[in-house]
Formats: sequence, structure tokens, C-alpha cells
Amino acid sequence: MCGIAGVLYADSNRSVSAELLTEMGNAIAHRGPDGEGTFRAGSVGFVHRRLAIIDLEGGRQPLSNEDESIHVVFNGEIYNYQELRRGLEKRGHVFRTNSDTEVLVHLYEEHGADLCTHLRGMFAFAIWDARRRELLLARDHLGQKPFFIYRDNEKLVFGSELKAILAHPNLDRAIDPAAIEDYLTFGFIPGQRSIFAKVMKLQAAHFLRIAPSEFRATPKRYWQLSFDQENPASAEKWKERVDAVLQESVAAHLVADVPVGAFLSGGLDSSSIVALMSGLRSDPVQTFSIGFDEAEFSELPHAREVAKHFGCIHTEEIVTPEAVRDLDDLTFLYDEPFADASAIPTMAVSRLAAQHVKVVLSGDGGDELFGGYSRYAHDLKEAGIRDRIPALIRSLVLRPMAAIWPKSDWLPRPLRLKTAMENLSRSPAEAYANTVSTCRSSVRRSLLRRDFSATLRDYRPEQSIIDAFEAGHRDPLSGMLSADTNVLLPDDFLTKVDRASMGFGLEVRPPLIDWKLMELVASMPSEFKIRNGSKKWILKQLFESRLPKDLVNRRKQGFELPIDAWLRGPLKEQVRVHVLNSNSLLAQYINVDAARLMYESHCRGTGRHGQLIWSLLVLARWLDAWAKPESKPVLKAPARKLALQTTART
Repeated sequence: MCGIAGVLYADSNRSVSAELLTEMGNAIAHRGPDGEGTFRAGSVGFVHRRLAIIDLEGGRQPLSNEDESIHVVFNGEIYNYQELRRGLEKRGHVFRTNSDTEVLVHLYEEHGADLCTHLRGMFAFAIWDARRRELLLARDHLGQKPFFIYRDNEKLVFGSELKAILAHPNLDRAIDPAAIEDYLTFGFIPGQRSIFAKVMKLQAAHFLRIAPSEFRATPKRYWQLSFDQENPASAEKWKERVDAVLQESVAAHLVADVPVGAFLSGGLDSSSIVALMSGLRSDPVQTFSIGFDEAEFSELPHAREVAKHFGCIHTEEIVTPEAVRDLDDLTFLYDEPFADASAIPTMAVSRLAAQHVKVVLSGDGGDELFGGYSRYAHDLKEAGIRDRIPALIRSLVLRPMAAIWPKSDWLPRPLRLKTAMENLSRSPAEAYANTVSTCRSSVRRSLLRRDFSATLRDYRPEQSIIDAFEAGHRDPLSGMLSADTNVLLPDDFLTKVDRASMGFGLEVRPPLIDWKLMELVASMPSEFKIRNGSKKWILKQLFESRLPKDLVNRRKQGFELPIDAWLRGPLKEQVRVHVLNSNSLLAQYINVDAARLMYESHCRGTGRHGQLIWSLLVLARWLDAWAKPESKPVLKAPARKLALQTTART
């Protein structure tokens, strides 16, 4: 796992300077503290920051093929590289290292851009083909590794993080208004768009091939997870299949030349990974956990129980409100405004683990794979009700009722019907988009300034969820899983883990986010994922006898912060200074008076606006750091040692 960046100029007579590559590499040095390498050939240049995991001595990058006509910089891990290498050697390719990176240049010689379809792993890479004078950029199947690209008429600049791109002195840094609305809607910016209008994300399972003569080429998709085909095997047969592929995936993810530990939340997914690791290793697994003083948010007792059950070497830490009073680390590491509050404990557990190991396995992806979120079961109930209500009733009765029904969080739960009526009046795809929106369109209309809203015209952020839902709509659950796998997984959850871990030089490997496993489980009947209201039913069946008693069936807790309470207390001054300030940069986009009313309602307990207020606070801090005219942020990479406000126990 590493950081990469590079430049290609359209003018072949223009050279990339060594100083520029150094600046770009320095901007992402936290991703690769073990070394730096560069490649320059006239109008193209690469820089690589290395976190040494495999072939510690020989795996330095950039790497080339035998005659040095093909060069690569690569971020990630290729789990099937040994198998690929054996096949390439049989075809006469000569290897000079034992690294997984070198497989890429030889595989490119054989297959060109189609090499991506042969890879099993997480990756973002750039390949320069000197003979063709072509640049190939590619990102892994599910978007585990980030890839940003800036293009104008004279240059293409790419990097693992926006920081690397912004190190180039001559860029258009205009903010994309649609990205602001995306962010307020979801708490992150989904899809190809980035916060800067001229910077795009290379989306998961896409590659981009660029030549100076074809500078405006568009990305192409090389893989798509399909929910179209259902395999009607028995539950027992499905348990056997899933167990076998899980075992194989975890074994592949353990390959490293450095110690490998595990994140352990105490939930089903991470506990299952630790169970499989323990069965595959002879030495104790090192596990790392984060909790809170607020007992209702802390899963530490469950994590301890699992660690004890498998004889792990367990380390844990408490996160207090002090951890979020200074949001500099979040603002620095995430580059774009990013309001998933669980990024705070993810940074904390990454900082903790990085003091002991270089690699950890995680349980990320289990909810999207097996149907684990509470909203799935809730929306399935709504889907059943929707099917029994005539379309005319939903349109002519429920929709107008939903529009006038008050959103009153202080009402008894049975009377909080606004969202339910909104969802029932919509199509399944539109209803799910409404479910996952943290700031819905009616709230955005009151919150955004009118002059800013006018620049958005008819833009609809929810469309990305609707399109992804409909692409996988074999049944309602498959539609939800398709939306989450294509949008929320890469742009929220995997982004969160990548930035939090790489900020401290830690590689996180999620065995559940394996495209072969994903393809298998996508064809599983939905009744084996959620059965009689029991979420992740098949996974529970597999691990019920392997995990501590009662852990499998306990209520899902999630990796959440007590953010509502903290906004009323420890974060109150930050909200006042950064969000409720009519002279702030944030005030260019929002109606500060509307935000103040929401915050006062939140503090009184008559409204639940914690996630929205947090989103506004993060956006305000990001604007202060990244959007001022002087442009270069004054922030620096976070300290890799434990923060003073945390307490570690072993």
C-alpha cells in the first residue's frame, strides 16, 4: 500500500520537473513513509511513496519491464500475484523482484488494458507505455484504492489524494456547486465528481487510456457486479460455498512480509474475520479496538470477549470528545468535506494499530455483502406495504399528506410518519434514495442560499442512488445492495478506511470486499441474507458455533460517535464560530439563520439535526483550510503516536 502521483503534458516537448514530483510526493508522504521513487521521461513523470509490505528490499517503485519501455507506479495489493507470475514466467517473462507490482508491467505486455480483469486485489496504478506514448490509469473492481485526476487543455495530473494534485502550481481550483449539494445530501461526494470542478475521481472498475493525441478520452468500465442471476441452491449448499470462499479470501489477504493484525469491533463481521484468521495461523492474532465512555456507543466488552475466546493479543483505546474538538486531522486526511463521523474512531484505531503492525484485516463490506444494515429490514417491510397500496392512492393521497405532515422528532414514534409516507408514495428506488439521504430535498431548500441554489438548476443528487438501485433490482433487497455497493461502499465506507489508515502508514485489507466473493453472494437468494427479519442470516448460520455465545444474534451497534450529545456540549463553540458565523466562507452557500434555528432545536431536544450540523461543521472547517485564496492549506499530517486525549489498555 502506497501513494502515487504523476503528470502528463499534452506538449511532448514540455518536461516534468523533478521539483514538482518531489512536492507531489511530499504531499502524500504519510501514505508511504518507507521511501520515495520517481520516474521522468520528457512530458511524463511519476512519483511513488512506499509503505513496504511485500519484498521489503526489492519492491521499490517505479518499476519497469525488461527493456524499460513500460513503467508503473502502483498503490495496493494483488492477492493472486504469485499465480499470475508463474503463468507469465512460463510465457518467457523475466522478473527482477519478488513484488506483486512487477506482475503489472508483464501482464500489461500480454493483455494491455484488459490486465485489470486478471487481477484480484485492491489497486490504483499508472502505466506509461513509451513505445505507444500512452498512459493507462486504472482502479480496482470495488474502489478500495482512491484515484483523482485533473485535466485541462495542457496537462493531466493524477494522485492517490487531492493533496498530491493540488501541489501542482497551475490548476483551476473552482468548487463544483453540485458537489456541495451532493455532500449535504449524503455526507460525502459520490461518483465521478469531486469537490473541485476540474478534478474527477476515476470510478471503481474503470480504466482511462490517454495519449497526447487523445487527451480527452473517457474512462471505460471493465467489470460490473450483477444481481441479475439467482442461483436457487439449498441453504446448506450455500453455506458450504460461502464458507469455502471466505476461508480462501482470508488466506489470500494474509500474505505479507510484515506482521498482520486485525481490527476487532466485537460485531459479527470483524469477529468472523478474526475467527478465520485464528484458524489459519499458529501464532496469536493481534487485535485492535476502539470504544467510548458512553456505554451505549461502546462495543469494547464484546471485542474483549471475542479476543479472549481466540487467545488474541488485544489492545484497545477510549475515544473522548476531546478527539473531535480539533478537526485538523480529519480536514487534512480527507481532502474533501467528509461527514461520516465514524471517521474519527477509525482514525483512532488506525493510529493505535500502526504502533504495532503495518497491516490489519477488517470486516468492512459484510453489511453490503450479506444484508446487515437495519435499514434493509425496515425498507423491506415498507416494500411489502407499498405493494399492497394502489399506485393511485400512493400518488394522490400519501404524497400530499407526506408534504404537509410535520417532521417532529419530539412526537411519539408511532406518529413520526413523515418519512414513511414519503417513502410509500415513491418508487422503491426513490424511496431508498430518500432513506440514505442525511439531508433531504425539503431541508436543503430551506438551508441553501437562494442565489447558490439557482446555480444548481434542476440537479438531483439522489439520482446516483436511484440508478444504482435500478441496475440491481432483481428484488427490493438486491436493489438496496446494488445501490450501496456501487455508491456508499466506495465513496463513503472505503474512503473512510483508506484515508484514516493511510494517514498513519497502516494498510487495511478487507477480505469480504473481494470481487469473486461479491459475485458469488450477489447470486444468492435474498431469503438467505435476510430471513424472517434476521439480517446476515447465512453468515450467522456459519459462525454461530465458532463465536462466543450470544454474540451472533445481538443487536447490531455500528461504529458510531455520540455526536448528538457532543454537538450540544464539547463542540458547541466550534459550531458557533464556524457554522453560525455570517462572515464565514460557509455563509456563501447556506442560510445561516436557518442553520441557527436547526441548531437551537437540536440543543433543546425538539429536533434531531446532529448529522446535518456535523456535516456543516466539517464543511466549514474544510472551506477554511482548502478554499481560501491563498489555497495551500496550512495543515500537516497527523502525529503517528497516540494522541494525548486517548487512553490505551492492553
